[in-house]
Parts: sequence; C-alpha cells; structure tokens
Amino acid sequence: MNLQKLFQDFNPSKFIVHTSLMIFTALFALRLDGSLDWSYWTVFSPIWFWKTMVIFGAAVGSYVWWRYPHFRLEGEAYVHYKAMLISLALHLILLMFELLVCDKLQSGRHLWILVFIPLIFISIVSIAVCIWAVKHDRSFELELFCAVNMLQFIFLALRLDEFTSWSWEVVFVPLWIVMCLSLVGVLYTIIFAGILLRTPQVNARQRRTSFNSAVAYTFLVIPILIFQVLLTNKLDGDISMTYIGVASPLFISFLTLILMSFSAKGGNRWWFGIRKDFCHFLLGMFPFLQEYANIAYRTDGGSSGMGSGSAGSVEASGPMTAAIGGPPPNSRTRQDKSNKKQTDVTKPVVPIVSIETPD
Repeated sequence: MNLQKLFQDFNPSKFIVHTSLMIFTALFALRLDGSLDWSYWTVFSPIWFWKTMVIFGAAVGSYVWWRYPHFRLEGEAYVHYKAMLISLALHLILLMFELLVCDKLQSGRHLWILVFIPLIFISIVSIAVCIWAVKHDRSFELELFCAVNMLQFIFLALRLDEFTSWSWEVVFVPLWIVMCLSLVGVLYTIIFAGILLRTPQVNARQRRTSFNSAVAYTFLVIPILIFQVLLTNKLDGDISMTYIGVASPLFISFLTLILMSFSAKGGNRWWFGIRKDFCHFLLGMFPFLQEYANIAYRTDGGSSGMGSGSAGSVEASGPMTAAIGGPPPNSRTRQDKSNKKQTDVTKPVVPIVSIETPD
C-alpha cells in the first residue's frame, strides 16, 4: 500500500458526499421502519452537514478570491472559481428541495409536486451545466444524475400526490432505462478488462486499472439494480421486507463510492481557498504526516536470506517530501548506502593500464 499515492488521489468532496448519503440512507430507512422516533429534521442531519460544508467552503473560497487578487493568475483559477460558484448555486437549490421534503414529511402541508419543483428546475439547468463542464474538462456527476432523471422526478411527484394510479414498476420506468444503459456500460468494462488481461502488449498498470474499474462499476451498479427491484416490490406490497433490508444493497454501492473517492483525482482547488491539491494542503497543515506519507508497504518475494514471499519490506518514497519541502527520511539514506555498497561489491575489478606505458 502506497500512502503517498493514497493521499495524492484522494478526493475529499466525494468522500463527504457519499459518506453523508450513506448515513442518511440508514437513518431514513430506520425511521420508516419505526426503529427510530427521531424527527425528520434530525434524520436529515447528514444532509445538513453536507450542505453546510458546501456553503462554508464556498464562502471561504470567495473570501480568498476577493482578498488576494494575485491568486487569480494561478493556472485555471477562473475556471475553478466559476465551477465552484455553479456548484454552490446548484447545491442551494438542492437544499431548498431537501428542506421542502423534510417539512412535507414532518407536517404534510405541501403537495409533492410543489416539493419537486426545485429538483425539476435543477434537472433543466444541469443540461447546460453539463455542456459547460465538458467544454472546460470539469466533473459533473451530480449534474448528470439530475439531468437524466428529470422525467423520473415528475413521475414520482405525480404518483406521491396520487394524480396517477400507476404501479411503482411503471413509475420507475425512466430509472429502469437508466439502469439498463448502466448495465451495458458495466458489461463493456468487464469485456474490455478481459481483453486487456489477455493482451501481452499491454503493461501491468493498464491491466490493473482496467480490472479495478470493472470491479468497481460492477459493485456500484448491480446493488443499485437489486435495491430498485426490492423497493418496487416493497412499495407495490409484493414483499414484506423492512426498509433497512431493502436499502442494504445500496450500502454496498455507497461503500464502493467511498473507496473510489480515494482514487478519484481532481476536485476543485478553490473550496475553502486551499488553491492546491488536498494532499499538499493536508501535509502543509500537519507536517508530522510527512513521515507516513513517504512510506510505501510492499511484499517482496525471494529476498536474500529469507524464504520466498515471506519478507515484508517498508521503503520510503522521496518525491512527496521534495514536493512539500521537507527533509528526506533517514530510512531512504540508509537504503541508498546499502544499495551503493552492494553495487561496489559486485563491480568487476580490472587492472589499471596506463596509455603512457611503452609497447
């Protein structure tokens, strides 16, 4: 396990979002089952935490942008800042929807079609945001999710208000279509990974990346499909499972997303005004973590003096320390000296012949 790579590829935004959604799903399912008697305002606390982090992060980033104008000249600062403002606007509208949902569940004084109006508006705006994100090479997972599910939101609102008497299998038709397309994508990644594994011209890193992607997407899509089937049968009254049992496959997808956040590069550098990768920011704030970030664990097979595959070695990696200006660890110096001694021992010894020696 390479801690340096783990820190470098970590995406804190996705980690917070997926963790908050997983906790909220568990609390909401327990509340529907009657295992918790909390108010819905308390059940939605993970969502409030997520939105608080978004608003506070955007506020700090905007203050840094206004307070230090010379920071705006750093690379693609304008694109990052615009992306942060767009994301903030969408999250504020999404917060309005969540407040209406919570109030509806707690008091029941609104129509569901009115509750879903902010979400439908986000779906329309997200189409333009997705186009802008593609042009500027920005991520748009939330916007894409809202854009492709606009019809699903309308069907849900109409069914919850009982304007239609469709079964839930029919109500979820737009989501069935999305899941079918997702299954096609998963099948493609599995086939592509299998082809790369049997192609000798492809290096090991590409094979590993393709295989990990196939496994991750499989554990992401299949549990969501199982959850959708169970939820449909539960709402139609065909099964008598608890809601926490129905949502259990969804936890596998959330755990997969949380694990994928440790390898999801990118992220907006202007959240909280850090203006750098989260790895360098974290190590700059906590210098004592430099020692752990410069350690890589691996298992060596067939090392000298020990059995094959029995030795676990720890080596230090210097680029992280050099990137943040810290001193290299002592273990790296000792390793370099040891390698130099081994090189001197194995170096062939030849006699010195002077070119001035006469024939």
